Amino acid sequence: MFVRSQIKMKISEAISYLNTLSEKKQACFFIIDYELQNPQVWKISDIPNDIRISFPHFACNTHTHIQQCVANPINHINPIPFDEYEHAFTRAQKYISRGDTFLLNLTVSSRIELLADDLSEIFHIASAPYKLCYKNQFVVFSPEPFVSIHNNKIFTYPMKGTIDASLENAENVLLGNNKEQAEHATTVDLLRNDMSLVAENVKLTKYRYIDKIHSPSHSILQMSSCIQGDIRKDLKSQIGTILFSMLPAGSICGAPKQKTLEIINSVETHTRGYYTGIMGYFDGENLETAVMIRFIEKQDENIVYKSGGGITFQSNVHEEYEEIVKKIYVPITSRNN
Repeated sequence: MFVRSQIKMKISEAISYLNTLSEKKQACFFIIDYELQNPQVWKISDIPNDIRISFPHFACNTHTHIQQCVANPINHINPIPFDEYEHAFTRAQKYISRGDTFLLNLTVSSRIELLADDLSEIFHIASAPYKLCYKNQFVVFSPEPFVSIHNNKIFTYPMKGTIDASLENAENVLLGNNKEQAEHATTVDLLRNDMSLVAENVKLTKYRYIDKIHSPSHSILQMSSCIQGDIRKDLKSQIGTILFSMLPAGSICGAPKQKTLEIINSVETHTRGYYTGIMGYFDGENLETAVMIRFIEKQDENIVYKSGGGITFQSNVHEEYEEIVKKIYVPITSRNN
């Protein structure tokens, strides 16, 4: 059985522990990395003091007061060089042209300079429904839910498709973009298939709705959908089995899923770690989880911002590069948390 002193958990341990906690209706919080190598699970009473959490229905260690909210905490962006990104993009396109994948989420790390002295400052000033600051090693402020469970029903909300909100008629342009339509439809099908592994009566209840996300320098529109189903009777109170059956999250890999994961591993220029993994809160009855995107991480003497976007045969390398750079931002509201 997993104990608090362990540094790492095996996947089997994490699944078993989450299942045990859900069967006992024991509240917990967890993080699961993209590679499924370093899952961590805490009972609520065991969450370390240097882990800060803010979810719609749960908050922990958020008491630190930030004296002043800076207009933009990112002082300088040093994006991944275009040539380096183009090389990874071109390799991905070769796999697409061969038919090995038709949607691949390509992610990168870009160095940034922050005005903030501590990542917890970013945690407090960022505006997002799902936020986590982990031991001053990384901070995430995510707009993207993964799966939620309420009354034995499961919901997922694939988010795929982005546009600069300042463009003329931006919402209609995004909804009418053939590349974005195809990318979103593929992701919806992928998530619907993943949900069918753990649920019955799976159906799409809302298709291609638009959210607006603000940053100090610009705002973007993002396209989402909603899928729901009924948890299989044999999986009720088995949140560990449910989650690991659906990971990694479909919106941050591509399709076909397993082959695309192999391709991502061969073409990406960095290690994702907890970026694009998931974080979640279980209250003893209900579950809410989020995809760990919008992600800043300390790496030795450097600070990096990890971002990405979906690649299809219709993708243009310059447009995709511009998108991964535009996603390097911290959404700020006028009032601190």
